[in-house]
Amino acid sequence: MTSFRTARVVEILSERPGLQRVRLDDASCAYALTQLIGRVAVDDDVIINTTAVELRLGTGGWHVVHWNLSRRELHQPGPGHIMKVRYTSLQVDTGAAEEQLIEPVEHLPNLGGVPVLVGGLHSQIGVVAVVLRALRPDLRVSYVMTDGAALPLALSDLVADLRELGFLAGTVTAGHAFGGELEAVSVPSALHLAIALQHADVVLCAMGPGVVGTNTALGTTSVEVAAILTAAAQLGGRPIAIARASSGDERPRHQSISHHTITSLKLTPTPVTVPVPIDSGLGAQVPRPHRAVEVEVPDVAALLAEAGMTITTMGRGPASDRLFFDVAAAAAVHAAKVAPMGDTVTPA
Repeated sequence: MTSFRTARVVEILSERPGLQRVRLDDASCAYALTQLIGRVAVDDDVIINTTAVELRLGTGGWHVVHWNLSRRELHQPGPGHIMKVRYTSLQVDTGAAEEQLIEPVEHLPNLGGVPVLVGGLHSQIGVVAVVLRALRPDLRVSYVMTDGAALPLALSDLVADLRELGFLAGTVTAGHAFGGELEAVSVPSALHLAIALQHADVVLCAMGPGVVGTNTALGTTSVEVAAILTAAAQLGGRPIAIARASSGDERPRHQSISHHTITSLKLTPTPVTVPVPIDSGLGAQVPRPHRAVEVEVPDVAALLAEAGMTITTMGRGPASDRLFFDVAAAAAVHAAKVAPMGDTVTPA
């Protein structure tokens, strides 16, 4: 099922690089990915994709502008020859940072023991970034966004806020994800680029907004966590799993440590560290050969409030799902302990 219709733009609600949010003449709202289709203006007639809203998916009620009918053509030259969203009508020349690297093809980079924190939900990165800043403001933290969910980085309000407030030193979009300060062909390469070019002391890696999940073991995009943890270990990084856990989710499969995390760990052949809050009892759920590490976690709600950040998971904040936030914070606490002393301070 795919649904399209035409509408007229009546108001520009907001815009930032790569994204415009608009109101349409039927009072519905849509967003335009300007890297793909260019900008839209008031009174422009546009084609919108209404499929996700009609299926009541987690788009927040937003349609997607597919094309601006007021424009007969569009030329937005790219920086290289690497295409993303390949072989679709919206394929885009993003280039890739690898095109600028001068390395022998047989060279396998080493991540030098840098902590690589890997999560299965986009919201986890916000908690980790805020806690890391509170504990180790000397650390440069880069975010690698995979293509497991939303492809445009511009769609993430969370990343926009983290970047504006200085909690992230840089962003890299990997695979078909696009819009990062660096573009990468693959996730392992993105980890390397974050360290080599953005000088990250810690790398956060997770998909963008919109994880896909089913009531099956493997039918979720979060199984990508296994491959990323494995790559980080093989490249000489320090892989740390950000466990997904919940005390507020009504679905049994996500209560305590989620089956998504358990499955991903079972698919990860290399032993990795899984931080959990002390006395939480979660360590017993971590499958071998992985190692649960118990840590004291700070008051996450207070740190988020101090940072001016509002972060939710499936609509729940720290008050209604404390375990989710505490487990993400545990990963940050452990990373802060094992990360090398940074030489620079993350830009504010």
